[in-house]
Amino acid sequence: MAFWGQRESWVVTRETRTHDVSRGWHSGPVLTIATVNVNGIRAAIRRGMSEWFTTAAPDVLLLQELRAPNALVEKELRTFLDPQWTITSVESLVKGRSGVAVASRLPVLAVREALPGLGSAAEPVEEPEGDSGRWVEVDLELPDARVLTVVSTYLYSGTVGTPSMEAKYAHLDRVTARLTELGTQGRLAVVSGDINIAHTELDIKNWKGNLKAAGFLPQERAYLDRWYGELGWVDIARAAQPGVAGPYTWWSWRGQAFDNDSGWRIDAQIATPALAELADQVRVDRAATYAERFSDHAPLVASYNLPTA
Repeated sequence: MAFWGQRESWVVTRETRTHDVSRGWHSGPVLTIATVNVNGIRAAIRRGMSEWFTTAAPDVLLLQELRAPNALVEKELRTFLDPQWTITSVESLVKGRSGVAVASRLPVLAVREALPGLGSAAEPVEEPEGDSGRWVEVDLELPDARVLTVVSTYLYSGTVGTPSMEAKYAHLDRVTARLTELGTQGRLAVVSGDINIAHTELDIKNWKGNLKAAGFLPQERAYLDRWYGELGWVDIARAAQPGVAGPYTWWSWRGQAFDNDSGWRIDAQIATPALAELADQVRVDRAATYAERFSDHAPLVASYNLPTA
């Protein structure tokens, strides 16, 4: 199975990137993080996901839209992940929907299986059913003993004119509050996954036809403005290559969207400034042909140069 990531993918390296993070370069070990919406873990593995994984060789794998119980996710991932990997998955309370996971070769220090921000410790409030299976945080121990927080998230898609948009905005408010907490000075953290929002016209091929569609509404995009502005988080792929259309990460299964590259860039690795300074290569592993896709999303892979221990 061939991917753009190994042939002609959009790759940004130390020599080609244009954003100002050069002061963060080190010659230490490299940590590779991959994120992908699998659109059903069983179907993705059946279509060849493990072949992509073997070639990509990430150290941390962040998955969304698993659509399976935790036990089944573990079973399926163990078909290609050896015992040294730790798998943390959170299923949705709605059967056959959502579901996120973090798989890591690095030691796991702590796990938080839901997005905080409801009620208080004294009076906790149960998470809305639709919010379940959309957020998992894992603290990992880096070789130099520092802590890296990774988040796998699957944000609401939403449909204009339905209650799902109200749920999406309420969830985005909670995400914003959590990003504020995670983005403390000097912290190493990355929030990765399917955010279901195209930030600018560069992130969606047919932006004119989607101005009133969920995923490209001004109110949705304003959240990203705040995350990347006031809160200081960095969209690794866009910061590495500003002004470039795409590279897209999602294309409809229907019609000629994939062949015509009529897609959306809605999968992201969003890092704190301290981690963004260590970013090295960024790529989208777009399948070479429609027939070789294992999901309607392509993996987004980024490498980070870590300081020597």
